[in-house]
Amino acid sequence: MATYEDFLKVDMRAGKIVAVEDFPKASKPAYKVQVDFGSGIGLKWSSVQAKKAYAKEELMDRQVIGVVNLPPKNIAGFMSEVLLIGVDMEDGSLSLLEPSRRPARIGSRVY
Repeated sequence: MATYEDFLKVDMRAGKIVAVEDFPKASKPAYKVQVDFGSGIGLKWSSVQAKKAYAKEELMDRQVIGVVNLPPKNIAGFMSEVLLIGVDMEDGSLSLLEPSRRPARIGSRVY
């Protein structure tokens, strides 16, 4: 069983997508997205397999939750710096987790 201290090791933050690019080299339909995590963390790139569920325009300015303290991962020659969090929808596509009700403060930690 995970402890609260284990949970604290995973640094999840609120961010805002500021750029979206196609990622044709990815093995599954994906985008390259740049996410602003605020002054403490800055701009980070991620690969996200969200092409089936989201148009590029839908992702722009969307708030998301990302794990910011994992090592970068090479995905088809692209260095993904953060892991954006999502869940499967009924059709198997990705639904990105995002703050609800009101916008979150960019860079704020999930707790």
